[in-house]
Amino acid sequence: MPINLSKGQKVSLTKDNPGLNNILVGLGWDVNAFDSGTSFDLDASVFIADASGHCPSEKEFIFYGNLEHSSGCVKHMGDNKTGDGEGDDEQIHIELSKVPANLEKIAFTVTIYEADQRHQNFGQVSNAYIRIIDEATNTELVRFDLGEDFSIETAVVVGELYKNNGEWKFNAIGSGFQGGLAALCGHYGIQAE
Repeated sequence: MPINLSKGQKVSLTKDNPGLNNILVGLGWDVNAFDSGTSFDLDASVFIADASGHCPSEKEFIFYGNLEHSSGCVKHMGDNKTGDGEGDDEQIHIELSKVPANLEKIAFTVTIYEADQRHQNFGQVSNAYIRIIDEATNTELVRFDLGEDFSIETAVVVGELYKNNGEWKFNAIGSGFQGGLAALCGHYGIQAE
């Protein structure tokens, strides 16, 4: 049975699962039933940061245009442009043993593609969640349902894996940003184009 987290809650992943290495992070969402005139395209992205919370280079920004980190520690399984259907809308594979020693945080974010042009925001999105699965046993370890706390935000930091005293932990963040992907890139120290 997975641990259901609330916003701000932290839990150790490796304390009770000492051999945990390969995990699958699933992100999902639904778009509320109304017509904005254009379809929604939500995108999951990953920022792999050092202890300061910043990415050392653009290579630590994993998204639909850069699907895998050079170390192989993070692999984005591809962009789902519609979000239709049941289950996870986008998935990210993490191999903890391959995370370079200087990198301590893996942040999972979701943005709305061309949100400003399409007049869309996270107030129009519901049932958003993140879940972490142990790939060795196909067991869901942690789940965090974001709730409906958003209105005008166009980007959300959903949660992060982080190293603490040799353990990998998960922090359920659920913080919204205005300014979409550019705002997130700035937050993690990456120059957005």
